[in-house]
Amino acid sequence: MLWTILLILLLFWLFGVIFKIAGGIIHILLVVALVLLVYRLIKGRKP
Repeated sequence: MLWTILLILLLFWLFGVIFKIAGGIIHILLVVALVLLVYRLIKGRKP
């Protein structure tokens, strides 16, 4: 489910960049998507 949310956020960011929609909000969504990705990668590595 986390990967689905990440994909949706990245798609919204891509559409925002292409069509110049809601400039600042799109970049916030990108940052949220990257944070989720990093969190998932760190959480997935268990010693």
